[in-house]
This record gives sequence, structure tokens and C-alpha cells, in this order.
Amino acid sequence: MNTRSLLLALVPALACAQTDLNVLPPPDPKQPMAQLQTWLEQQCFAALDRRTAAYEKVKSPEQIAAWQTERREFFVRQLGGFPERTPLNAQTVATLDRGDYTIEKVIFESEPKHHVTALLYLPRTKAPYPGVIVPCGHSANGKAAEAYQRACILLARSGIAALCYDPIGQGERAQILKPDGKAAFNSTQEHTLVGVGSILLGTNTARHRIWDGMRALDYLASRPEVDAKRLGCTGNSGGGTLTCYLMALDDRIAVAAPSCYPTTFRELLKAGPQDAEQNIFGQIAFGMDIADYTLMRAPKPTLINAATLDTTFTIAGAWDLFREAKRFYTRMGYANRVELTEADAPHGFTTHLRVGSARWMSRWLLKSDAEVVEDEKTPILTDPEALCSPKGQVMLMPGERSTFDINADIETRLAAQRRDLWANKADALAKVRGVAGVRRLAELPDPRQRSVGVIQRETCRVEKLVIEPEPGIELPALRFTPPRPGGEPVLFLHETGKAADLPAIEQLIAKGHVVLAVDLRGMGETQNRGRKWYGSTFGPAAGEFFLAYLLGKSLTGLWTEDVLTCARLLGADGTRVRIVAIGNAGVAALHAAALEPEMFTALTLRRTLGSWAEVVRTPSAPAQLATAIHGALGIYDLPDLVASLGAKVIIEEPAKP
Repeated sequence: MNTRSLLLALVPALACAQTDLNVLPPPDPKQPMAQLQTWLEQQCFAALDRRTAAYEKVKSPEQIAAWQTERREFFVRQLGGFPERTPLNAQTVATLDRGDYTIEKVIFESEPKHHVTALLYLPRTKAPYPGVIVPCGHSANGKAAEAYQRACILLARSGIAALCYDPIGQGERAQILKPDGKAAFNSTQEHTLVGVGSILLGTNTARHRIWDGMRALDYLASRPEVDAKRLGCTGNSGGGTLTCYLMALDDRIAVAAPSCYPTTFRELLKAGPQDAEQNIFGQIAFGMDIADYTLMRAPKPTLINAATLDTTFTIAGAWDLFREAKRFYTRMGYANRVELTEADAPHGFTTHLRVGSARWMSRWLLKSDAEVVEDEKTPILTDPEALCSPKGQVMLMPGERSTFDINADIETRLAAQRRDLWANKADALAKVRGVAGVRRLAELPDPRQRSVGVIQRETCRVEKLVIEPEPGIELPALRFTPPRPGGEPVLFLHETGKAADLPAIEQLIAKGHVVLAVDLRGMGETQNRGRKWYGSTFGPAAGEFFLAYLLGKSLTGLWTEDVLTCARLLGADGTRVRIVAIGNAGVAALHAAALEPEMFTALTLRRTLGSWAEVVRTPSAPAQLATAIHGALGIYDLPDLVASLGAKVIIEEPAKP
């Protein structure tokens, strides 16, 4: 039988078997497959246990100071540092008289041509008075949201200036606009789109967000009416995250009141990792829990605001954090400087939390325990009335630079650095291994495999295998063996599953190749189908990506080790292996071939991303999170790996971001 006849005979044979090519038992519909998620969570919890044990040993002033310094330095390092301070070029575009307080509409530049829109609430009391910045949570209308307006009004009526500014992706600061000038994405989506490029550059969306907050403090402190030695910060939800970050890193914040964010990772991971700025690379592995943002600033006054009915940042987590903080402050001799307010309410900057924050600021910034009462009848600005920029979006201002533009500029600088590094290929590849987190072959655990069934067809034998590259991970695989094997064996990898492209496998079998088709962890049968918002924009493995990220790992690194393990099994007798990889699986296959080239005869990449630099320069690139490696573009881009392999690589239908 010639090759064409064999192929035609094989197609219906495998097609009939396609519905029977699953290897693992079917998952419980109520418990979707979450193998990789569970494996990563177990490592997170083990690291958190180690962190708790270390916390219990911190007693002396010297140990406390070391704990704080280590975490601050780690935090800044993982953010990639901060840019230089440049002129704010601040302008007040309008002033509104509200009777017992005024509102100024303010625009300033946190970086050159990168504008921040803000509302400054000024009291009528005698200056100088304290000032508080109010970072917003994930409200679509940013600073115009009712809760943030009312929080600022409370502060102003208490004799404290309040500056509430739009975060990127919200209010007037959408970084990606539709043709009609409106935001193209919601805030969490845009923050994570910014995060994809930031991660590749070795930074984080949080770096952009924190810098905006620090420049907001710069502006507030520059106002002649404000006492720059009496500054505070309060914010809710995503604004609570930013409050925690800022209060840990900026010593000017004398008083802080984060709301509906303080919890523990042990509790937060029940809901799953949140958007990009709320995950700092390697922080769980390092031993930096959410409580550490409070501990880093101790013994400065800090109020923990929490909501009984919060289902993400749970009240249990808030109380666990508070107890840690209370003990830490007590060890320092300042137990009265950390407290907790609990509102019988769902997640949100509700009245009790706003009032609690205003009272806390009044106590420590004004030395007053006077009653603070909110007048819910006070009128607030409409969304149009709160606008500061000429056309309601900063990206419509001439010459405006988006966060994506800033990232692209960073990538341009790193590209020159990469060119110099690759003058020595061996050194460059060693650095690739380090940043991707790929162990050497000798360091990988000895894998186990077991056969769970055989399908015998006239044209080939299909054996169902379960490959265990390490404890807790099972990779379903199919080994296709033709009647008369010949040529090198082929490792077949497809991002959506081992049986997703049977015609391609059939062609290989028809030529006599033994084919091992494998689902890498989190792909195919092991794909987690129970995630929430991640999948639609960022791909089904996005939740697992951030779990790995918190552990200082990359999914690409883990997938690469799976590829190497499977290739070693396939070529157990010393035979070199050919790889055919489709989609995201190709990025891992490329890493495997570049790092262990002696194992492979050839690599075919089909519909695989061609360049991470293009991802940085493509703001709305979908489903590009999973393959990202923190800091990769400081060392290499995917074309560098392709070039290192020379003629071994065949690229078909290269994918664009």
C-alpha cells in the first residue's frame, strides 16, 4: 500500500476512534478538572506556611527592621523600580464652589505626556491642613463614582484636603479607545492587558499604578494649602490594593486606611488570583503575604476596613491579617495604632467604612476625635460634571502617551541590551534557562508512565498513556504506532489537546513515524474549565498563570519541562526526537529545543506566536498571557531562540498577537 492509500485508509479509522481518545476518567461536572490549579495551590499554601513560621520568629527590633527592609526591597525589585521624577506640569482647569468646600478639577503628568485626571476637594478651614489621596477601586467612571465622591466630601468637611484621581483604564484614563472615543475594555481587562507586556519587560501593572499614586502625593504635597508632613491615603477594593502598596512604599503616608482588600492569600486564593496589578512576581514564594503591606509600615497608624459579606476579600481573611498586624504593632509598643472596622455589608466603600476612614484620618492627622457624620443628601457631581480633560478622555489629548506606549519605549531600550547579550550564545541560553525557570535534564524527576488502554486499528495501534513528570501532575497521552515504524519518533503537541488535529497525526503515521501526542499540564483534557473572567480575554490557563506567577514560576517553564520529560521517554533508547507543536504549545517546544538541542532532530512550529516584542506593541492582543515569562525581554525574544536552532526549525503559519 502506498503512502496516499495508507493515509486514506487511516483517516476514517482514526475518525471513528476520536470520541474514544480521552485518557483520564471524565471529570465530575460539579468539580471541573483543576489538576494544575490544585498542584499550584498546594505549593502556594506550603510557602504561606513557611512564611507564617518565619513571622512567628520576628520578635526583636532588629528582626522587625530586617523583615520590613527585606520586603520593601523585594517589592521594588519585582516592580522593576520606578522612573525618574519629571515635572508634573499640573493645571487646574476649573473650580467648583460647593459651599463648605471647593472642588478643583486637576490634570497633571505622572510621566511626560502621560496625564492623570483628578478632583481636589479643599476644606474651608484655615490652611495649612492635612491631605489624603484616594485611589479608586474598579469603578468604570473612576473618581466620579458616588462612593469616592462621598468619601472625599467627608474628608473635606472634616478639615482635610482629598485628592481622588482616575486610575488607568477608568474614568477619563482608558488607555484603549473604540472609534467612538469610549473605553474598549473594562478596567480589570485593561489592567491585565497592560500586565501582559509589563510582565514580559520584568515589571508589573502595579508599577504604573503605584507611580501614579506617588505622583498624586507629589502634587498634593506641592499645594501651599496642604501640610506635606500630614499626608494620608485611603481607598477601596482595587483602591484598597493601591492604598496597601503606597502605604508600604511611600514613607510620606503618615496615616492609611485600606478598605475591602486587606486579607490573606490563603483566603484570597479561594476566589482565585485577581487582575494583573494584584499579583507581584514571586511574592508568595518569597514570603510576602498581603499582611506584609501593613507590617512594612509599622508602627504608622493603619485602619483595616472590611465588610462582613465580602465574598472575595473575606472577613475571615481580614481578621487573620488584623491579628497578625496587631501582634506586630504590639511587639513594637504601638498596639493602638492599628485597628479594624467591620461593616455589615457586601464588598464596597459603604457609609460605615467611609465614615470610619474619615474618623481615622481626623484622629491621627488633626488630633481630633470629633464625630464624623455623612449627609447622604449632599448632592454629588454627575459623570460629565466630574470631567477634567477637554474631550473626556486623556487619550484624545494631542501627543498623549498611553501606558502601552511607555512599555513600548522600555522594550526599545531592552532590544539593544538583548542584541549585545546574544553575541555569546552559550551565556545567553544559560540566562534563558534561568529566567524561564527550566531545570536541566539531570535535575528533572524521573517520570513514571502507565498504560490505561489500547485501541487496535488496522492501520495503527493507539495506546493510552498517563505520564507523571512529577508528583501531582498527570499528562494524558496517546502513542500511535504504525505497523512498520520508521524514521525518528515524533512528539506532537497541540494547545487545545492531543487529538485536536488528527489529520496531521495521520500524515505522520502514514510516513511510518511513531507519534506521541501529549496534553501538557493545563491543556487538553487537563484544561481547567471552571475559571471566571480570565478565559474570555486571556485564555483558559490565565488563572493558573497567576498562581504560578505568585510562586515565581512561568507556565512556559513548566510546559517546557513537560516537553523535555516526554521527549526523554519517547527517545528512551537514545533516539533523537522530532517535535511538531501547534499554538501556545509551540512556545514551550521552542524553549525545549533551544535549551536541549541535542535531543531533537527538528522542530515544526505551527500557528505559534513569533515575537513577544510584538505583544508589547499590540495593546489589545488576546490570549497572550499564558506564555509570558517575567523579565524575558530583558534577556531574549522568541526569534533569538529560533535563530539559535538554525535549520532545525520550520515555521508554518506564524501567529501574530
